[in-house]
Amino acid sequence: MTHTASPGGAAPDSRIASVLRFLAEIVAWVAAPWALAPHSILLAVLADVVLIGLPTVFSTPGDKARVMVPVPGAVTIALVLLQLAAAVAASWAAGPMPVAVAVTVLCAAVVVCEQPRWRWLVRRVPDREPA
Repeated sequence: MTHTASPGGAAPDSRIASVLRFLAEIVAWVAAPWALAPHSILLAVLADVVLIGLPTVFSTPGDKARVMVPVPGAVTIALVLLQLAAAVAASWAAGPMPVAVAVTVLCAAVVVCEQPRWRWLVRRVPDREPA
């Protein structure tokens, strides 16, 4: 797999990994509110605020072009895992089984493809310049 730089310029981020990650994020953004809306509209809105807002505000220097609040790479990885968990859980809660299986496979593929980026992120601390 060929690794290109992330939008921030330093993190290894293959095109396949970034596309799969983006697809999983979209699933999380749609499925989580969909699964929560029958129980609480407020929770449905809050889910998207968390799933979209946290990764927008908190990021690791060198991983994104713009960093509002710099955080260690482990936080960025945790935010990706939060997105993946939301996508899987919500797809099983709100979707038909074939869709839930497909989303689960997609999220597993994200975890596999993200490994080079995650190894790079684990070594990042927010006060350092991108390598």
